[in-house]
Amino acid sequence: MSNQVQHRRIQVGDVETFYREAGPQDAPVVLLPHGYPCSSYEFRNLMPRLADRWRLVAPDYPGAGYSATPEGFDYSFDGYAEFLDGFVKTLGIERFALYLHDFGSPIGARLAIKAPERVAALIIQNGDIPYEDALGPKYAEIESTWTLPRAQMRAKLAEAITEEVFKEEFLNAVRPELTGRIPPDLWKLHWSLVTPRRKEIAIDLIAGLKENRAWFPQHRKYLAEHRPPTLILWGPQDHYMPEKSGRAYLRDLPDAEFHLLDGGHWLLETHLDEVVALMRDFLGRVHGSPG
Repeated sequence: MSNQVQHRRIQVGDVETFYREAGPQDAPVVLLPHGYPCSSYEFRNLMPRLADRWRLVAPDYPGAGYSATPEGFDYSFDGYAEFLDGFVKTLGIERFALYLHDFGSPIGARLAIKAPERVAALIIQNGDIPYEDALGPKYAEIESTWTLPRAQMRAKLAEAITEEVFKEEFLNAVRPELTGRIPPDLWKLHWSLVTPRRKEIAIDLIAGLKENRAWFPQHRKYLAEHRPPTLILWGPQDHYMPEKSGRAYLRDLPDAEFHLLDGGHWLLETHLDEVVALMRDFLGRVHGSPG
């Protein structure tokens, strides 16, 4: 069986959806929702490294990557969770391990809450946390816009949607010797896909972090009550989510396997070998092939 990544399109409701897939169709599934300002491209190197034993599936959200940008779609954390739900149902996926990274964390967690029995395990890698007191200093810049009138807030947030800021998002505080491992394709590619409409969508999503704060208790309740098998992989060189952010998950997931790696927000670029080894061991124990 080839481990090569396949690039596919499928209709999910009204959304023409692009997704990447690798591995046998009958293997245990790992669902890979992406973060911001990225796409399924962030999983391009991880997928073939696991595809001998698992089926890896990574969609582009509506308004991101190579998926369509339909009018009338709910471009919010709730809307994206509904999209993911439709995506797995369209593919006939009934159970999966869920990778939570960046904005994929609040989106994926909403999916998990919708039907907890579908979630075999969580892999949390610098995923946006539901703990107000453990956020990194970079979040203060976003929070400072919340007191502004809505038009001024949106104008301020729009200043952060540029190619140069995309570059900063991907480099995001890693040590200088690690920056060479992060390809410029990440910000060049994703900036090239930004249209005026997609810029407005990005503003909506970042502005939605204010409303998302009220959802934190539901996220924490899910973790504490269901406690799915969890692997936490954390890069502390992250201005949004430093080490204390990753450790905060242990409040509600005391049995989680926690690994602090010597990197930052985009560990799949800088520490892929370490991530793959830890994921293979973890998934082999909690979400392996039958028998």
